[in-house]
Amino acid sequence: QIQRALRSLCIPLERLHIMKGHMMQDMCKGLSRQTHAQAKVRMLPTYVCSTPNGTEKGNFLVVELCQNQVRTLLVTLYGDGNMSPQMMYKIFDMPESIMQGEGEALFDFIAQCVSQFLAETTTSDTSSSEERLPLGFVFPFTCRQTQLDKAELLSWSKGFSCSGVVGKDVVQMLQSAINKQELSHVEVVALMNDTVGTMMTCCTEGRPCEIAMVADKGSNCCFMAEAYLVETAEETSGRMCVNTEWGCFGDDGSLNDIFTPYDESVDEESSNPGEKRFEKLVGTLYLGEIVRHALIALTAEKALFTGTDIAVLKEKGVFTIQHVLDIINNEDGTTDVKRVLEVLGLQPSERDCGRVQQICRAVVGRAATLHAVGLAAILSYMCQTRDMETLMVNVGVDGELYKGYSRFEEILQSVSRLLSPECLATLLPSRDGSGRGAAMVTAVALRLAAQRRAVNEVLGPLRLTHADLEKVQALMRQEMERGLGKHTNATASVRMLPTYVSHTPDGTERGDFLALDLGGTNFRVLVVHVTEEGISMASEIYVIPAAIMRGTGEGLFDHIIDCIVDFQTKQNLMTQALPLGFTFSFPCQQVGLDKALLLTWTKGFTASGCVGQDVVQLLRDAAQRKQHSGLQVVALLNDTVGTMMSCGYDDPKCEIGLIVGTGTNACYMEEMRNVGTVEGDQGRMCINMEWGAFGDNGCLDHIFTHFDRVVDETTINPGKQRFEKLISGMYLGEIVRQILLVMTEKQLLFQGRPTSKLQTRNIFQTKFLSTIELTGAWSGCLSLSGWMAPCTSCTHGEWGQGRQAPMGHPCPMKESAVGGMVCMGWGHQSSPSPPVLVSFSHNLQKTLKDLAPNCDVSFHLSEDGSGKGAALVAAVACRTASAGQ
Repeated sequence: QIQRALRSLCIPLERLHIMKGHMMQDMCKGLSRQTHAQAKVRMLPTYVCSTPNGTEKGNFLVVELCQNQVRTLLVTLYGDGNMSPQMMYKIFDMPESIMQGEGEALFDFIAQCVSQFLAETTTSDTSSSEERLPLGFVFPFTCRQTQLDKAELLSWSKGFSCSGVVGKDVVQMLQSAINKQELSHVEVVALMNDTVGTMMTCCTEGRPCEIAMVADKGSNCCFMAEAYLVETAEETSGRMCVNTEWGCFGDDGSLNDIFTPYDESVDEESSNPGEKRFEKLVGTLYLGEIVRHALIALTAEKALFTGTDIAVLKEKGVFTIQHVLDIINNEDGTTDVKRVLEVLGLQPSERDCGRVQQICRAVVGRAATLHAVGLAAILSYMCQTRDMETLMVNVGVDGELYKGYSRFEEILQSVSRLLSPECLATLLPSRDGSGRGAAMVTAVALRLAAQRRAVNEVLGPLRLTHADLEKVQALMRQEMERGLGKHTNATASVRMLPTYVSHTPDGTERGDFLALDLGGTNFRVLVVHVTEEGISMASEIYVIPAAIMRGTGEGLFDHIIDCIVDFQTKQNLMTQALPLGFTFSFPCQQVGLDKALLLTWTKGFTASGCVGQDVVQLLRDAAQRKQHSGLQVVALLNDTVGTMMSCGYDDPKCEIGLIVGTGTNACYMEEMRNVGTVEGDQGRMCINMEWGAFGDNGCLDHIFTHFDRVVDETTINPGKQRFEKLISGMYLGEIVRQILLVMTEKQLLFQGRPTSKLQTRNIFQTKFLSTIELTGAWSGCLSLSGWMAPCTSCTHGEWGQGRQAPMGHPCPMKESAVGGMVCMGWGHQSSPSPPVLVSFSHNLQKTLKDLAPNCDVSFHLSEDGSGKGAALVAAVACRTASAGQ
């Protein structure tokens, strides 16, 4: 009978692996918005998104609700790495009538304890009633938290059953009670459970801690999860501490096969049968009861206490965890075991003592093993979601079982390593419970709030109000009208250049056409086949070396002709004289469809002898020099017109083209009667706005920030293309770098120590903004550019765990969150991992609807506007020419 009982309390390794897998599955369910309600491992967000960095300082009040006590602490931090906080505390016993009475009475009692504690520990010399005293509240019950200072109680446990609290915000209830005590300077800043407090306490030991486990009367664990995986919270960047509430694991029946008859008896006698099944296997509130029922059953089978009276064992609660620990921690025979049993009123034999000790060890050993299963599930989950081969992490541990059972740590380490061999966990004992940690949560919350205010101050100028946008809209309209006017065009910052494109595609265009696309360091040559079945293309990309971009005009256009000849040769087109559309994405004054004078170079081009010249003629001259007689240029356009024409082939209602890329521009079909710069009032013409220069006359100075001015001053064309420098891809990365420099200078990033890479112009590429918007991968972008700053507080961060940053400098979560805030826009909220296009498109359409509510606008993503669009301009030109239009 004894061996059978011991076997039932021993769980095979294979079953532990299965249990770990089930817990990981339930963790994922708990984090998902769709399945959270069905999950037994609740995975509740705590809104604790950062751990201490050692700079926290000030006085912090802590109230900790314990089993039948209220513990009050006053913690003083000195910003010295939190290695030597000063603490004063007092413990108040709580009457059982309070624990099971009205909720209002409970919180009034807590507030009275706070008032008495402050009266005894502070004086007029050390504290002022006008000085704000932030309070952290340790509330060790299951809550649904929606903010750090807002938590709704889901259920009582541990002997509490106060009425009128479940479903209420316990922070507000405590604050109201404190206000009744006329403690107006005391403000409840943060609520957490004891597990979160333990993690934060262990974070003050000079080593970062990302997991905490409490093995006490109840059992729980928390850990720092990737914030974007916590779908039940709005936060999507950095990490957030998740309270697993794993005590309910198994309530769906998944642990039924390991429940012994003794466990079933304990469950049936509890106040919540069928609930918190995992906790009832591991919590010290239940372990003595499990042993008691095992002893009763074995006595009935005559395996124990033969011929003696065991009536005392029939009394619930008589066999406590302390009795169990006294029995199992005795390694020297059974003398102490006999003494413990005799004190209980039993008359054990030598054999009884040995067998009782075996049962106690099996029950407690199983509890330690099950704690290890839960820890292993969390370790493997963290390793997988962080995409690591090896996870090294510190685990804070506290609780009666951890402190009282001498082999708990050994079992926890060995079993979790067996179940999660890819993870190495270092256990950190919590020295003074969760109280110190609660002070740290509160201190970090205040530090982050101050940081947010400082970040907001830096980023504030980048935030445009609706009134700001309306003013820019009015200024743009004003500059557009000036650009269209015959007598005001020359001084307008929005040039409104006629393109001589007077028709959009109607679907009847047919034939083969060549297209050139020049708008940056690469350019393309294409052949486009327009048939009744649709459009097909072949193309090749050619590089323009920097020396040619900044050399002579002849050299540039000779290089272009060389590339055209190479392409035509490869495509067997040298014998054909195909109409060619030329996408030339630089400001031009167009005087005909195939004649355009270059106004200025942009995008890093400075080739000499081109400004003021006819671009088409420069291309024809180069063809003549290269003896390429088959070149038939019929139209020149910019990429914006090409974009409109490309979409217009599929939707004849498309009358606007918009480019937001390396540069930015827009075009639209304007009524000829409004175009004062071209003769004639009939029909319409596409106007190339060249809005990149909007603001060059100073009309946008009011929205230019310090960062914009610095970037402008360091470009090759200071004071020009100022609107473009606010929004186009060529400049956004550099604007972000300037912001990061200021934030580093203000000690908001990288501990105030910028690396040489951060101080290098254009090191932060604009594509990183898209990567961050798409994935939240701020750390990865910093590592790619190689300028993450040193951080001594994150040695077990991402780069400390199996991967090394290029410069050996890890990136803390604070940097991730602030960096993402800079890149994605202060105040911009996006769903987890949104496609960049969708996010940009959503904001574009929403703002447009706000500013032009009477306009019904549909957006089409252009497919190869500058290539396909150029060919279509040529095709439309050929169609209209043959029709005599």
